[in-house]
Amino acid sequence: MVRRKGVNWWLTALLAACSLTVLVPLYFTVVTALKQPAELAGAGFDLPDDPQWGNFAEAWRLTNYPQAALNSALITVGAVLLTLLTNSLVAYAIARNLHSRVFRGLYFYFVSALFVPFPIIMLPVIKQTSALGLDNQLGLIFLYVVYGLAFNIFLYVGYIKSIPRSLEEAARTDGAGTWTVFWRVIFPLLAPMNATVGILTFLWAWNDFLLPLVVLSSPSARTLPLVQYVFQNQFSSDYTTAFASYLMALAPALLVYLFAQRWVISGVLRGAVK
Repeated sequence: MVRRKGVNWWLTALLAACSLTVLVPLYFTVVTALKQPAELAGAGFDLPDDPQWGNFAEAWRLTNYPQAALNSALITVGAVLLTLLTNSLVAYAIARNLHSRVFRGLYFYFVSALFVPFPIIMLPVIKQTSALGLDNQLGLIFLYVVYGLAFNIFLYVGYIKSIPRSLEEAARTDGAGTWTVFWRVIFPLLAPMNATVGILTFLWAWNDFLLPLVVLSSPSARTLPLVQYVFQNQFSSDYTTAFASYLMALAPALLVYLFAQRWVISGVLRGAVK
């Protein structure tokens, strides 16, 4: 007879409390987005008397949502694709040559970048992107690729080290070169880690506010987080329409994450443990 372990109520209570830190703000955002401005003077968690679905239409108009969403999508997709292609290559070269002092030094150099706060290098980045003519969407994509390199290499290297070298040796015996070995053997095996890095990069690039704010110079290139500035002015804020806009910007990222969360979790665990 199999004996079932009892429920860990302390851990369950802790998880429930932690979930409230996400659910409560989300509930507050939804009810605020459906209220009239006059209702904000009451209790913030009260349900709206008459849901104002027109707040979403107004947010769509004020932010020019299709254009801003297209800008965010172009930057995000470009950052994800370029990150997967370049970061995996760099990590493969490092992982297979960690016995070398040079590559081991490069690995620790990249990982050490995780401890450098972005505000410290923000001003030089602004000046360099402007001087090089990269204060646009293309420059922003490159910055996402470069700044994601440290964490992504940490994940990729741990995962690649778990792939048997015998697979590569068999391919080389058949006459495959280094590029062929990577693209035909290693890269397909990186699917779980590619999914993890891709989703994390997607969420970062889609939701990021600071980098687009300091890099993009053209108003027509503004992303969704930037166009939401339209709800703020010197003396007041249109909270109901603003919160409707926040939900509209959140929806695509939430759908992508819900669809791919199992790959994110499994990939992070494999990269960290192995």
